[in-house]
Amino acid sequence: MELYQDSSGGSNWQSRNHVSRHGRTTVAFRGYRFRVAGRQGRGWRATPIVSAWSGRAHVSIAMRQFWQNFPKCLAWERDCLRLSLFPRQAADLHEIQGGEQKTHAFFIGFGADAITDEPLDWVRSPLCAWVDPAWACATGAFGSVLPLAEDAREDCVRLARAAIEGPTAFAARREVVDEYGWRHFGDLYADHESVHAPAERPLISHYNNQYDAVAGFACQHLRDGDLRWRELMDDLAAHVVDVDIYHTGEDRSEYSHGLFWHTAHYVDAGRSTHRTYARSSAAGGGGPSAEHNYTTGLMLHWFMTGSRRSRDAVLELAGWVLQMEEGGRAILRWIARPPSGAATRTVSPLYHGPGRGAGNSINAMLDAFRLTGEARYLEAAERFIRRCIHPRDDIAARALLDAERRWSYTVFLQALGKYLDIKRERGERDRMYRYARCSLLAYADWMAAHERAYLDHPEALEFPTETWAAQELRKADVFRLAAAYGTSERRPVYVERSEYFYDRAIGGLRNAPTRTLTRPLVLLITNTVAPPARLTVPADASPDPVEDFGHPAPFVSQRQRAARRLASAAALIMAATLLLLLAAL
Repeated sequence: MELYQDSSGGSNWQSRNHVSRHGRTTVAFRGYRFRVAGRQGRGWRATPIVSAWSGRAHVSIAMRQFWQNFPKCLAWERDCLRLSLFPRQAADLHEIQGGEQKTHAFFIGFGADAITDEPLDWVRSPLCAWVDPAWACATGAFGSVLPLAEDAREDCVRLARAAIEGPTAFAARREVVDEYGWRHFGDLYADHESVHAPAERPLISHYNNQYDAVAGFACQHLRDGDLRWRELMDDLAAHVVDVDIYHTGEDRSEYSHGLFWHTAHYVDAGRSTHRTYARSSAAGGGGPSAEHNYTTGLMLHWFMTGSRRSRDAVLELAGWVLQMEEGGRAILRWIARPPSGAATRTVSPLYHGPGRGAGNSINAMLDAFRLTGEARYLEAAERFIRRCIHPRDDIAARALLDAERRWSYTVFLQALGKYLDIKRERGERDRMYRYARCSLLAYADWMAAHERAYLDHPEALEFPTETWAAQELRKADVFRLAAAYGTSERRPVYVERSEYFYDRAIGGLRNAPTRTLTRPLVLLITNTVAPPARLTVPADASPDPVEDFGHPAPFVSQRQRAARRLASAAALIMAATLLLLLAAL
């Protein structure tokens, strides 16, 4: 007996998603084929169970998500029960790229099954325990998450349900580009990148957990207990841990152990799989960077499932942040000492102000600290905060209204709020806490006076899409944090601004035909889980402390210091050469 699953069995089973290093499709036929005692047959999608008896001995084997992780083979021959995870029947080699891994889960049962009449039948749809959403959210272990039953924002809830219901459900849209197979399954199809491609030939684009969809799925499951959210969380977390994280120490320090970006914007993945840049694109290529580093979802996955792999992945990504700060180029170390600044730059190597590079790095440090309690992570987060923000910053000089280059300062402020939450939880209202609080409120006050909706000025945007409407939710969240940590006099202003930007976001999405595309939908489900600002319990309404934090000091990266020293050395050499020439005359 043998059952071999060669492809997904879906209508797009021959998708360009499944190409080899030669650019040829690796699947040979649709679905699976089987033979039993000389009989043969075919089908589309199998989740087989094979049981064998010999006298009183009984053994069974099954693998959940068998067809989704094709190719796979399950066989019984010559008294041998065999599950082939990378079967020899495949038309081509099984290519594992540098830094990739693949984890499979399967079950072997010996003797009678005490759960189901058919041995291991429960593997196909196992029971899943969950806790009451109100209790889970009240623990505080998951941050400020509001149970769905207490959320009166029905317009937002309806928009979010598109992720798990109907033809726009993330599970359903896998069929568009056949996002299946051992390497792809679990990832989200980045359909927002394909809006200008013909429907009959959509771009192949992989999402690689941008904006932490794993965290969004985890929090939504906590809010209502719907297992569809949990399934998305489990599948994506498994994919990220195996394929999207660069498990190697053999590359440059700023790349090794990092998280690969999503497929480059508006470009077909081609043969790049989940490695961002296709050779056919005009981009020069590259690897992981701090601007694409998401750890919170994996941390929540560990909390909810006990998956050591997810916990280890958080610490690997946190280690990557610390490693990139040390710098790996021996020649630079001879000229200038670390830090390199790679963990805090955003858009430009010269910008180390509030942005998503620094925000993601701070967030990774905070998550690693929560998992381990090791002070070095919290200390690193505080170094990054002091480097990138100051209560007396010249905020106007940051040009934060330049949305294309500076939109992500809100990501940083959200991470700063998370830092304050952790310090408050630990009862540490020390100088660093006060520094961070004053910085957050200084920027919130500037935002209240100057910030505007992105789509009010579409001429300032390269692509004025629905994603910009969804990004307004970050501003609403920053004002929610300001309402929690601001003075009682300023709190009404923060609440009003939070509700304004929230309404602009939801209204903009509701009116956008493309509101259910992957990127805006992920932004929605990850940034609407906290209570509205008006319901936020003040965490610290004390007056602003009269405290002198000095003046902001500009950060100079390792590369900049090396360049200056080389320039000085070159000038000295030129001067010495000139003196020698003059002396010889």
